[in-house]
Amino acid sequence: MAGNSFGKLFNLTTYGESHGPALGGVIDGCPSGIELDLDEIQNELNRRKPGQSAIVTQRKEPDTVKFYSGVFEGVTTGTSIGFVIENTNQKSHDYSHIKDSYRPSHADYTYDKKYGVRDYRGGGRSSARETACRVVAGAIAKQMLKGVEIQAYVSGVGTMRLDKPYTELDLTKTESNIVRCPDQDMAASMETYIKEVRGKGDTVGGIVSCVIKNVPVGLGEPVFDKLHAELGKAMLSINAVKGFEYGSGFHGSTMYGSDHNDAFNNDGTTKTNYSGGIQGGISNGMDIYFNVAFKPVATLIQKYETIDKNGNTVEMQGKGRHDPCVVPRAVPIVEAMAALVIADFFLINKVYS
Repeated sequence: MAGNSFGKLFNLTTYGESHGPALGGVIDGCPSGIELDLDEIQNELNRRKPGQSAIVTQRKEPDTVKFYSGVFEGVTTGTSIGFVIENTNQKSHDYSHIKDSYRPSHADYTYDKKYGVRDYRGGGRSSARETACRVVAGAIAKQMLKGVEIQAYVSGVGTMRLDKPYTELDLTKTESNIVRCPDQDMAASMETYIKEVRGKGDTVGGIVSCVIKNVPVGLGEPVFDKLHAELGKAMLSINAVKGFEYGSGFHGSTMYGSDHNDAFNNDGTTKTNYSGGIQGGISNGMDIYFNVAFKPVATLIQKYETIDKNGNTVEMQGKGRHDPCVVPRAVPIVEAMAALVIADFFLINKVYS
């Protein structure tokens, strides 16, 4: 299996399966001399870990990260950073019923056809549990990016959408509720809805929005390695993501150029920011903002028809511990992937500027 690494200079390679002994990763290219707040790295993992509230999977994992190399007395040494996160609460028997069958819209079928073998326990390598490794690397990238602020939040669940622009929201309130929506009234409605969906044995999708502030002018390359293209790739690599838009996004296609153009101020900033902080694939110093769309989780706790590996129609019902909606736990993952992209471009700019 190829494709286990992300990034050019700030590079993360991950390993592990949902129900294997452990997950882990190796970070190459992290500069030396960065003082790491190890408690803050663990806090980022705690934001992503399962079992943290009544609206997420009830799998109980401490998700404690252990560093084995590249960090000495809390400071990066410039060598590869190796880390591990042990799995402690596997219930592999919960997945025995799908050993020979494929969940619709899941990676079961494609993994089996591509590799001829699959780890059916929690989806194996296709499980979103792999993203814990990304959060560790993203937390280190955040601490490397002094002054850059990366803040994601839930802006949509099902048909409920927080239509206020991020500039009108108090993003410090994002962590004040289990949905991670900074609007308290909307958060309460979303929480109630997710619980209703879970009670039916169903799932629902949602949207995570993200804002990156204080990015300097000049990050990104003008042709294939555009900053927004790399952000899009990063977000679309996250499990269950079906869409990415930045700046004015799809709404921009409905506007006139005379309305959409971001007029300049004398200092080079712009009066509006429909460009989303990126022009010609290069950051322009304005806030970068984007939306990431997540589909409903494929595993349903209700009966449905599917096929087995021999093509026979069979009846299935999901078992085990699954998220009825992934977006509350996806917030730190979106932030982590954004941090990896920005950190990579910081190093590229330093090398090639």
